[in-house]
Amino acid sequence: MGELKPFWETTPLDKMDRAQWESLCDGCGKCCVHKLEDDETGQLYPTNIACRLLDRRSGQCRDYKHRRAYVPECVRLTPTLLRKIDWLPTTCAYRLIDEGKPLPEWHYLVCGDREAVHRAGESVRGWTVSEGEAGDFENHIVDRIL
Repeated sequence: MGELKPFWETTPLDKMDRAQWESLCDGCGKCCVHKLEDDETGQLYPTNIACRLLDRRSGQCRDYKHRRAYVPECVRLTPTLLRKIDWLPTTCAYRLIDEGKPLPEWHYLVCGDREAVHRAGESVRGWTVSEGEAGDFENHIVDRIL
């Protein structure tokens, strides 16, 4: 008898229930880092400035359920929107699954450890500042590839 595959390998993103969809987030916090756009070229530049709602230690939103009340521009990711935006990190589980790629070994759904993303250096922990303390955003552009 064959081994059962995990839901993310068998269920298309647009068929996942809410709990499955939400569980894909690895808590890296990279999508909650401000990006600056060059007005002329449209190129995006990542910064080390985290959204004011992001807990920079856990990589989780402090008020996920009500985040849009505080940060109206916060994106509600959907399978359709996922294919239209180009700023999600290359390690994002939503992006990886949509591209038919496996989740990394440090993803907690694979290893069972929420701290693994941080130990692997794949989160915002240790290199971001709060937007309230940042000052001029242009001074916070980073070379870090998201």
